[in-house]
Amino acid sequence: MIESLVEDEGWFDDLPGLEALVGDCLAAAANAEPVFDREIALLFCDDAAIKELNSRFRGKDRPTNVLSFPSGQDKGFLGDIAIARETCVAEAADKNIPLRAHAAHLIIHGMLHLIGYDHESEDEARIMERRETEILRAMGVADPYDGE
Repeated sequence: MIESLVEDEGWFDDLPGLEALVGDCLAAAANAEPVFDREIALLFCDDAAIKELNSRFRGKDRPTNVLSFPSGQDKGFLGDIAIARETCVAEAADKNIPLRAHAAHLIIHGMLHLIGYDHESEDEARIMERRETEILRAMGVADPYDGE
């Protein structure tokens, strides 16, 4: 289950059907990784809010697209994810891809971080990117790494 909090109302204007997208992401991720039957909190915020989180928890005083905070618990609550609207919109425009596809990618990316996937090394990045691509493909979303 994903509990969504939309802090930045601009998400509703930029991405109609936001709640349906969240449901689609959860269904595809849970089909691929059964551990996603646990609770996740998902914050749709703006760049200012994510900049504050990035500064406070990662020591990086700048906005980013998505942050994940695993709970570290074996059962129950899996963790928190925050996604910044302005950065997500700008990245989608820069890549010339639909905002829905990019938001789905960031949600799935954040979810995979919650269960231990990472991209600190090239090998880890390849494994994580492959899993993201598989889940997104099941949603009808093109490979976000195609052409990189």
